[in-house]
Amino acid sequence: MSGSDDPRPHAQESTAQEDRLNRVWASAPGWRYWSAVNNTEVGVWYTGTSFVFFLFAGVLALLVRTQLALPENDFLSAGLYNQAYTLHGTVMMFLFAVPIFEAVAILLLPTMLGARDLPFPRLSAFGYWCFLIGGVFVCGSILFNAAPEAGWFMYPPLTTDVKLTGIGADIWLLGLSFIEVASIAAAVELIVGVLKCRPPGMRINTMPLYCWYVLIVGGMILFAFPPLIAGDILFELERLADWPFFDPARGGDPLLWQHLFWIFGHPEVYIVFLPSIALMAMIVPTFSRRPVVGYSWIVLAAVGTGFLSFGLWVHHMFTTGLPIISLGFFSAASEAVAIPTGVQIFVFIATMLAGRVIFSTPMLFAAGSLAIFVIGGLTGVMVAIAPFDWQAHDSYFIVAHLHYVLIGGMFLPLIAGAYYYMPLVVGKKLSDRLGRWVFWLMFSGFNIAFLPMHFTGLRGMPRRVFTYPAGIGWDWLNLVSTAGAFIFAAGVLLFTWDVVFGLRRRAASPRNPWEAGTMEWISPHPAPDYGIRSVPEVASRYPLWDQPELAQEVEQGRWYLPDAEEGQRETLVTSVLDARPLQCLRVPGNSFMPMFCAVFIGASFIGTAFHLYWTSLALGLVGVAGIMVWLWRGTALIPEKDTKHVGRGLELTLYVSGHRSVGWWAMFITMFGDMTAFASLIFGYFYFWTIHQQFPPLHMDGTPRGPGLFWPMTALLLLGLAWGAMLWARARNTAGSAAGLRFGLVLAALAALGSGGAMLLAPWTEGLQPTAHAYDAKVWVLMIWTALHLALGVLMQGYCLARSFAGKLTTRWDIDIHNVVLFWHFVALKGLVTLAVTTLVPLLA
Repeated sequence: MSGSDDPRPHAQESTAQEDRLNRVWASAPGWRYWSAVNNTEVGVWYTGTSFVFFLFAGVLALLVRTQLALPENDFLSAGLYNQAYTLHGTVMMFLFAVPIFEAVAILLLPTMLGARDLPFPRLSAFGYWCFLIGGVFVCGSILFNAAPEAGWFMYPPLTTDVKLTGIGADIWLLGLSFIEVASIAAAVELIVGVLKCRPPGMRINTMPLYCWYVLIVGGMILFAFPPLIAGDILFELERLADWPFFDPARGGDPLLWQHLFWIFGHPEVYIVFLPSIALMAMIVPTFSRRPVVGYSWIVLAAVGTGFLSFGLWVHHMFTTGLPIISLGFFSAASEAVAIPTGVQIFVFIATMLAGRVIFSTPMLFAAGSLAIFVIGGLTGVMVAIAPFDWQAHDSYFIVAHLHYVLIGGMFLPLIAGAYYYMPLVVGKKLSDRLGRWVFWLMFSGFNIAFLPMHFTGLRGMPRRVFTYPAGIGWDWLNLVSTAGAFIFAAGVLLFTWDVVFGLRRRAASPRNPWEAGTMEWISPHPAPDYGIRSVPEVASRYPLWDQPELAQEVEQGRWYLPDAEEGQRETLVTSVLDARPLQCLRVPGNSFMPMFCAVFIGASFIGTAFHLYWTSLALGLVGVAGIMVWLWRGTALIPEKDTKHVGRGLELTLYVSGHRSVGWWAMFITMFGDMTAFASLIFGYFYFWTIHQQFPPLHMDGTPRGPGLFWPMTALLLLGLAWGAMLWARARNTAGSAAGLRFGLVLAALAALGSGGAMLLAPWTEGLQPTAHAYDAKVWVLMIWTALHLALGVLMQGYCLARSFAGKLTTRWDIDIHNVVLFWHFVALKGLVTLAVTTLVPLLA
């Protein structure tokens, strides 16, 4: 359908429509501004906060380099040095590298998709407040001499010694666990946004490459972060309750932490690298003045990179004494990932060769990043070879390799994206003249700082030493590296000055100043709060190049959702593959509830770090109650009518449930992440099974220890009853029986409580002591994990029961019961696996 088929609205009518859109989407004035939830505000907050944390980590890096500039220096004490380098790595990886991707995606993705907002704006706001609270808690610890000081990887067994490490390790574990909640929340939001909120006509094979990368990286976060969360749980249980998961004297093994950490840690390198490649995928075609060469190849390469990255974690453990066959497998996997990574680099080079390149400031940073990243990739291939890694491991060669990959592959493309997208965000361009100064200061300073570190490492300087003796060949190399670090910092400072102060003096940028072809440049700059004036139908990957009249048609309100006559915030939901319009989705407006819930749940984590367990429990319960209020008042709302005319003769429903609803997709994706954490706990169980000659250990009479049969079988039967009752309740609701729905919910809740109680009685009655042996502790963790999910399921059942009595859950309005039944499918599977593993393995011993 072309835009000319629809008559142009009258100018007075168009003005009235814009006024209504502005009123509906406007942020509140004064202090209520902080209740904003739409992507234009939250994305800016998220991006700005991430960059502030980057600057904080950069200051710590300069302190570290100042200490190492000269041999036998006493600028920092050993303890403060340890805190500085630990926080530097922690903040860069957890508070900048991953959050900045999610921040930029929240800011840019709706504009690329021609959507008014992402499907769960309050979830984005909740994630931001979690991120801010957790980040301030972790970073602020150094001001009280209480920061973690055992490295950003926190290897046991030394770190599990409470007397040795103090409260710093607890701050690291609990603060980062809370921050990871924000990362997973943002990942769910972004994945559902890409899959379900594309404009009509934007099939999955025609959406911008940036959207592909967001989808891939969001999926990687769901599979990479939960193992670290599982490891954090085990780690904190050993520190707070003396459960010996990493204590070899009681059956534990510190290498289990390394496995769980690097299952997260190595994919994270690609989690931070791929989003920056995504920015390159938007910048290079624009300044090459042609579509990207090999669209399908770069998508497949990105998918391949994400997939292979999960087979590389032992790449970091070559020196731990692993079997030769394991070294060979993981070394080959580490080499193989260079292939899809190289494909992406060659696609950009081919695009530039096939086009007419305009060497703008964004392209300057893009070219510089490719040069630096290639060097980092080559040294990555070197350390993927086990014999070389044995020599270079834990030396400054690894420090140099890591920074070449992260600065070249992530930071410089991010700065390129800042120069490219600043007109879109604030309506003004950064200075090209200053931009070239920024580039050469960063590029030269980086290489002066980190190129010598390769030689420092090859000369034997180990990582994480706070001083070194003179005269052994490290002196001048360290001095040069420190000088380079300050040159690089000068580039960062100049860039920061231009963003904070320089932009104020600039004239407004014209619309689409780069003459780009993708959707994000279709609106005025900066875009109004409602984003796009009307949601268009697109027919190509570069609609602004291929549909010359599209921008004018959109601005005149000639496409979908040109108005907000009911006073509701609305966007379109389309089908996953071919983007057929399915629903007019009403998204919630401004609210302080996300902030309220984040504050109380964050306080619960913080209180636990200080061993205030009952206070933490009370605060956590207040936070959960806040989430219940948030869900009750802001989700699955019953519309005043069934359908809405969205423009151009299209009538869409306002309410859908089951697999067609965005809520169902969010539950499905969230539970996949939850299952990954559970799988990591199961991995730990079988890891112990592989390293012990006898696992489970034996009782004094020679019989294997275990949870017995009676209580596990009772738990299994009650679990099956709870799951079946949920299916029956959904069926009765579909048949129109409110009484049947309510009876099924009550029966399911009682059975779930009984199943959870039986799971906890199983190890209790068999005398398994979690402080005695790692096996006992592992059984308890699996049983508690599953029982807690059953308790969460009961909370959901109670929520559905209350909704039914309130008339908000009926045969027609049934989103809640479908989503809760989906949750119970996963819980039933989890319970089955838990009981099978903990019960059958002792029988086979």
